[in-house]
Amino acid sequence: MILTCPACTTRYEVDAAKFPAAGRNVRCVKCSHVWHAMPESEEDPDSIFAAPEPVARQPEPEPTPRGPQIRTPEIRDPEPQDDDAAGHDQASAAPKAEPWYTKKTFVTAGWGALGVFVLLIGIVGVGFRHTVVDLWPKSASLYSHLGLKAAQAGLKLAETRTREAAQNGQVVLTVSGAVTNVTDRELPVPQIRVGLVDRDKRELYHWTVAPHVLVLKPGQSTQFETRLSNPPQGASNYEIRFAKAGE
Repeated sequence: MILTCPACTTRYEVDAAKFPAAGRNVRCVKCSHVWHAMPESEEDPDSIFAAPEPVARQPEPEPTPRGPQIRTPEIRDPEPQDDDAAGHDQASAAPKAEPWYTKKTFVTAGWGALGVFVLLIGIVGVGFRHTVVDLWPKSASLYSHLGLKAAQAGLKLAETRTREAAQNGQVVLTVSGAVTNVTDRELPVPQIRVGLVDRDKRELYHWTVAPHVLVLKPGQSTQFETRLSNPPQGASNYEIRFAKAGE
């Protein structure tokens, strides 16, 4: 006896002896559809399930089945389902969505915030380096190692001048000037660097001068003067600035 599922047309070969005269409910294994199947009538000559007359023929290899395959259905009476239980099973089978606030998200956000913080410190440290050196003079050496110019704010070089004179058959170059504290707080005085350059702005020689005082009070000034015997030939100008750390 062959049954065909009215929902998905899957065909099944079953034992007709298992069907009473009144028929019984069966469930499709493929699509789970349930329908009431009646047993075949052996006296019905037009039954579509009637077996054809046997014909003698040479055995042929079984072709590869195409279309719906005949399977053995699961024959049982339909059982009532609890709607709440069915809904609970479907909810349990549904995959749980992964929350957006995973541990990896927090770690990535933490590293990103740290990077932004370090970047801001670098921008402030470079952009306001003169103020940093003014508040913390020892930081000038750090900026010097990084190749950044950071003169201490609040100290002003003024009244700088040079003159040459012959002494004992030698030419003596004298450089002088003043350092003034233009702030309202006490500041340390660094060494002063004097450089001699030619017409192409190439430095030919330089030296440093130690100030007479180490600290200047607000509004206070100090004079400096230095001499160099036999300055290099070709020196046409000079540059005076505060010396960096290590110069």
